[in-house]
Amino acid sequence: MNGFINIPNFFNRNEIENIIKATDRYIREIAPHRPAKEIFYEDDDNPDSLKQIQVMHQHDAFFKDLIEGKLKKLAEIVLGKPAEPVNLQYFNKPPGGQATPPHQDGYYFKLKPNHAVTMWLALEDVDKENGYVSYVQGSHRYGLRHHGKSGVLGFSQHMLDFGLPHDVNNLVSFPAKPGDLLAHHSLTIHKAEGNSSKNRTRRVLGFIYYAKSSKIDEAAVKAYKEQLELEKRMGNEQ
Repeated sequence: MNGFINIPNFFNRNEIENIIKATDRYIREIAPHRPAKEIFYEDDDNPDSLKQIQVMHQHDAFFKDLIEGKLKKLAEIVLGKPAEPVNLQYFNKPPGGQATPPHQDGYYFKLKPNHAVTMWLALEDVDKENGYVSYVQGSHRYGLRHHGKSGVLGFSQHMLDFGLPHDVNNLVSFPAKPGDLLAHHSLTIHKAEGNSSKNRTRRVLGFIYYAKSSKIDEAAVKAYKEQLELEKRMGNEQ
């Protein structure tokens, strides 16, 4: 197993058009009323620089049905056991948007065992110029790597030791069309290019499912929060 799968045309043309319309409606009608912890901008003073929206399924019936439908069935096939929907996210890289640093989602999840799957659905054409995703094949087999402060909004932690021979020699990138789906294990190392274009966005939806048999590691969560608070204090003192 590579630790990821690529499924072209997972949603057909009509399906993805409906998903795009619902996403645009959410951004227009619901996002402005959600708290700041759910909405992230590249530039807080520029509404056109929208970068992320969290937990969309908690506030809209369309997205609740979406995360509970055939994507959940796929998650259970991939995980080999019952899965629980956890998050439905909107991601965008506006023109000039930052790269997503190399990381493992499982570092954020704090699960015991770390058994979860993240899915990535393209809403428009994605290529190297506007920020395609790259995976390190087989990296899910070797556990969590060292992470630390990244300085990138929405991805606060990144791998500190990325670039080992296994990383470089096994890196695979995936251009995508609207409706194409990528899915990866929570321990799979991945990253995404920045958006170097002048006038293109890079809009996708993300879906997170935990295996129901996995539990939150409360001690790890506490240690992580303490680390973030320490980094915040040190940053304020500099």
